[in-house]
Amino acid sequence: MSDYYWDSKIDYLSKTRWLYYNDDYLEFLIKSVWKITSPVRIIDFGCGYGYLGTKLLPLVPEESTYTGVDFGNKLIDHAEEVFKDTPYKTQFILGDIQEMDFEQNYDIVVCHAFLLHVENPKEILQRMIGCLINGGRIICFEPHWISTMANYYLDGYNTSELVQLGFLQKLFESDMKRSGKDGNIGIKVPVYLSQLGVKQIECRVSDRVNFLDPNSDTLKMDTLYTSLKEDGFGADPGVEETFISNLVQRGASYEEARNEYKVESLVSKVFKNDVFLTYAANLKITTGVIKR
Repeated sequence: MSDYYWDSKIDYLSKTRWLYYNDDYLEFLIKSVWKITSPVRIIDFGCGYGYLGTKLLPLVPEESTYTGVDFGNKLIDHAEEVFKDTPYKTQFILGDIQEMDFEQNYDIVVCHAFLLHVENPKEILQRMIGCLINGGRIICFEPHWISTMANYYLDGYNTSELVQLGFLQKLFESDMKRSGKDGNIGIKVPVYLSQLGVKQIECRVSDRVNFLDPNSDTLKMDTLYTSLKEDGFGADPGVEETFISNLVQRGASYEEARNEYKVESLVSKVFKNDVFLTYAANLKITTGVIKR
């Protein structure tokens, strides 16, 4: 487990999760939409360092509990450190969700940007459902990459100069067919849940629109710029031949890969912390209730 990829990404996770939501929106969902008014037992599939726990526990009623499950031992260690001095009741379990058995003992099961990394999302959703008591709620925060890519505006450039939507849509679909892992899973979760027998299904989008404003507070904007770079926008595409070769292996034609290299090279050069940029991650938030 020491070589688990996400164990090396704690810094990335901590710098980018906040780009998706405003805290008051999560509070609105919990208190006004899902109406969680009594203590709940929460289990988080692919919990990472416990990000969702840090957001949900201050908002749900006292005496609620949070159990996080992840395959990364460094992630679990970090999560335990994050919650060490808090008043919340937490437990973290190291293990492979694909092979673990879970008791039907939870009021809420959640996942955050987890299903896109698995080859069998419907099977994982079934496992999540299996954790819940009658009347329990499943909540999935998952991306829809193609709508995310459509949600950038860099002042002074046409969006078509920076993002090849048609090509990327085909590339993401090709990736899914090849690997089973689906970066567009967020838009499909409502369908999958219905097919698995979940009731009262609703889907929303994350609310935050990030605005990089050179006329605003410098420290605040530097933090946002760093997080956006960490999230991948404006990243250096690296050596051209290697970049093109990788995309061709993923199903792109040579010309498509070459054009994408030009686009990403342009973005890496023009995206600086003194430009105007708006960006919305547009994650899909799907929930439903289990009726047994």
